[in-house]
Amino acid sequence: MYFLLFPFYFLAATVGVSMCMALKKRGVVLKIIKHYQEEGQGSEVVQGVLLGLVVDDRLEITNCFPFPQHTEDDADFDEVQYQMEMMRSLRHVNIDHLHVGWYQSTYYGSFVSRALLDSQFSYQHAIEESVVLIYDPIKTAQGSLSLKAYRLTPKLMEICKEKDFTPEGLKKASIGFENMFEEVPIVIKNSHLINVLMWELEDKSTVSDKHELLNLSSSNHLEKSLQLLMDRVDDMSQEIVKYNTYSRNLSKQQQQKHQYLQRRQQENTQRQGRGEPPLPEEDINKMFKPPQAPPRMDTLLIAGQVNNYCQNVKEFTSQNLGKLFMVEALQGNN
Repeated sequence: MYFLLFPFYFLAATVGVSMCMALKKRGVVLKIIKHYQEEGQGSEVVQGVLLGLVVDDRLEITNCFPFPQHTEDDADFDEVQYQMEMMRSLRHVNIDHLHVGWYQSTYYGSFVSRALLDSQFSYQHAIEESVVLIYDPIKTAQGSLSLKAYRLTPKLMEICKEKDFTPEGLKKASIGFENMFEEVPIVIKNSHLINVLMWELEDKSTVSDKHELLNLSSSNHLEKSLQLLMDRVDDMSQEIVKYNTYSRNLSKQQQQKHQYLQRRQQENTQRQGRGEPPLPEEDINKMFKPPQAPPRMDTLLIAGQVNNYCQNVKEFTSQNLGKLFMVEALQGNN
């Protein structure tokens, strides 16, 4: 993932962590959905650039454009040059062209990854107001638009700047999976004329069931979510095994170091009794190099993804339980 930074962007006011994001044109949402429908069918993940401006304490997203899909024949394709040409073209036609983040599609909420963390850090480090917009087409197909915006928390930004992902560094910064990302509220706005047109089109629509909100055949969605959850739990188990192995090796080395110091002290005492000089000083840290601690950032990301899956399953099952109770009441009345 690449990013561009225009110097005059810093004329915008800095936005704090309590900011909200406004999608000023429904066309931004439709462009993201259209991008997925055209290029993201199957398991492909689509990404693109968000454009807009900062107004008071709001980040207003007014336009976007997609990243083109690559093939092996496009080895010479320059993404940075492509973004620059797109933004220059938008500027020439007087369209908002300031870079304020990026968007990405996801499946079943499986977006918490190291790639997303690194990309968002690059954006947010260069442009403080940057957000990542996550679009989930699977949830949207269930009848409700799934669109969420996230930013990295200040604590996580500091850790990423220092690149100290050791257990001690994360513990010192009090970083857990629950305070890695912060969700930014989204408000989708449009002109009143467009809203009136949408209502008229909805009234004239001949499709009686556009969203299967009362569909009870949801076993496939739940099964897939649980399968992904079990996969991440297995990954978490492997990370725990790695950390336990590191802890045992570290404890074993500390015991060996302590035993070596005791033997050296006893030998120096004996040499002193015989009137001999003590043993020469040695660098104990060079003799007993501590084992390399496994990075814990991947473990935090896995924990965050597990929590995300659990929240999705909870939300999904609660909706379906409500549907089942409704059906039960209807059958009782009949």
